[in-house]
Amino acid sequence: MNKKRLIFLILLIAVCSILLFGCSNERKQAEAFEQFSDLLSNQEYHKLYDLLSTESKEYITEEDFVTKYSNIYSGIQARDLKIVKNEIERENNVIPFSLEMDTAAGKVNRSDYQLRLVKEDGEWKLQWDESLIFPAMEKGDKVRVRTIKATRGSILDRNDYPLAKDGDFKTVGVNPAVFDKHNREEKIRELAALLDISEENIKKKLDENSNPNYFVPIVDLLPDDEKVGMLQERGEDGIFINNKNSRIYADHEAFGRLVGYIGSITAEELEKKKEKGYHSTSLIGKAGLEQVYEETLRGIDGAEIYIEREGLREETIAKQEPQNGRDLQLSIDFDLQMNIYDEMKGAKGSAAAVQPTTGEVLALVSSPSYNSNRYTTYITREEQQRREESQFADEENRFSKLYSPGSVFKLMTAATGLEKGTIDPEKQIAINARSWKKDSSWGNYSITRVNDQTAVNLKAAVKHSDNIYFAMSALDLGSDAFIAGAKKFGIGDELDVGYPLSKSQISNDGSISREILLADSGYGQGEIMVTSLHIALAYSALSNDGHIMAPSLIQTKGHKAEIWKESAISAEHLATLQQALSAVIQEQGGTASAANIEGVQLAGKTGTAEIKASQADEDGTENGWFVATDIDSATISLAIVLEDVKEKGGSSAAIPIGRNILADYLQK
Repeated sequence: MNKKRLIFLILLIAVCSILLFGCSNERKQAEAFEQFSDLLSNQEYHKLYDLLSTESKEYITEEDFVTKYSNIYSGIQARDLKIVKNEIERENNVIPFSLEMDTAAGKVNRSDYQLRLVKEDGEWKLQWDESLIFPAMEKGDKVRVRTIKATRGSILDRNDYPLAKDGDFKTVGVNPAVFDKHNREEKIRELAALLDISEENIKKKLDENSNPNYFVPIVDLLPDDEKVGMLQERGEDGIFINNKNSRIYADHEAFGRLVGYIGSITAEELEKKKEKGYHSTSLIGKAGLEQVYEETLRGIDGAEIYIEREGLREETIAKQEPQNGRDLQLSIDFDLQMNIYDEMKGAKGSAAAVQPTTGEVLALVSSPSYNSNRYTTYITREEQQRREESQFADEENRFSKLYSPGSVFKLMTAATGLEKGTIDPEKQIAINARSWKKDSSWGNYSITRVNDQTAVNLKAAVKHSDNIYFAMSALDLGSDAFIAGAKKFGIGDELDVGYPLSKSQISNDGSISREILLADSGYGQGEIMVTSLHIALAYSALSNDGHIMAPSLIQTKGHKAEIWKESAISAEHLATLQQALSAVIQEQGGTASAANIEGVQLAGKTGTAEIKASQADEDGTENGWFVATDIDSATISLAIVLEDVKEKGGSSAAIPIGRNILADYLQK
């Protein structure tokens, strides 16, 4: 072999060795990067620490390393980490990479990371410092998360009056260092008496506090509560008032059952909604519209992740702006809702009002109800005592409850009989006693009435609420025609009003196979069940050319009124029924003549629904109904049902309530 060939061979071997060595280095560095990527992505920090160089381990202990990563990544809610090597020119032993992750402030995607490697004992190790957490981070820096609060949507009445909105409360609290100096027990007694809470409540909160200079919150008050002014200048006694953002509700019990309230999310609720951005400190709708329209009203908080460095301005890593909730506008009339509730004076029952020509729900009242602010402020001892004495009657939502309609159902029987030709409005029906049964097949069962007329036509039967006349009418119709007539008024259909209500029924199984049940159903007993809203809608047909409009509680842009039940009352029989049901109120001797308002043509009905186990049951209760609609202006159709009126005059208990409400509303 000549000398030139030998030199060439040596050089070739040298070059190949260098190339092989370089390829081997690159492969091993790539393996080190993959290890780093996998362990960091899976947040296996102890194993990741093992990859650090000796110098890095002198820089930070394993405990501090794991704690730092754990605290920062959990604090910013880091998840779904994706680490990708950047295919660009790089320094020797430095691998540039990108890191993408989801966080409390949205997605973070940084492409300026650098993984520095150092070779120790034939292995590539990581040269670690804080820049591997975030490129701009240095030793001593803190990573912080700032919540940017979103606003929850307001709930507004038809005139934009807020029934629920975000606002500032006044928190009454104590600074123990000042409060405890003088007359502690006397001030506790005074504060407890003024706030109407127990002294033990205050003492417990003070005793649980370990820092004498810490503001100890006692209760929250509405901003216009007179007690705020009484406590405003008590700093020298250690009593202070701070602002607190919370949910403020219309300050009246009339709206509690409808609007509802919000509260802290439970662990069970959080588990169900963890994918929707809720967290352990979230507030969520607990009842009423606040719960039904949670997804509309809720605001989604924003967040900012930033680096805090002493002496320097903060550096933002990621920021997500809050998404404020959307407002919910109702068709409810604030004054009408409040007036109805006040007139009911805490009696158990329900009331509903609709605008006959649009179907807008003007009022939905459950009585007794609650002031929603008690869930964001506190419950006084007086209120708690009232609740206990009523056996917590405010916990039942009565406007969504089904009631037996009694005689207010006679409108449906009359309309069906006229339509089918089984009722001749002028024909006098001979009825010679206060009780009646079809024949001996009924055994001991009979139907009773309160009037004494020996001959009754439709108008008289409606005016005097003759049960026997309407029982006979139902039998003349037969089950199929009777049920079909009730369906024309929506009985058995869902009321898609924008709030979940119980569905009305014609009977327990939807059929009427027994003759006695059919007769009882004719005057609204039997197994018929309705809500107060359904009755208000049924009678609105008298003011709207026989049509029932689709009810609507939520006002949306571009919403158009639509007919729900066309010609529930046929045009040819409308005047007959208007005249008969006007006589109930406007003629002497009508069962609701006490509701007459001079200058206003009202058509309506009273009804007493018996709630008892059998006809012989003398211990059963009664519910009393009053319903009326104004024929001329077609402004309002109102239905009221009161529970347990047997010792209160039956349905007559509801008449003055209805009259006062209608007089106030119509004369405005």
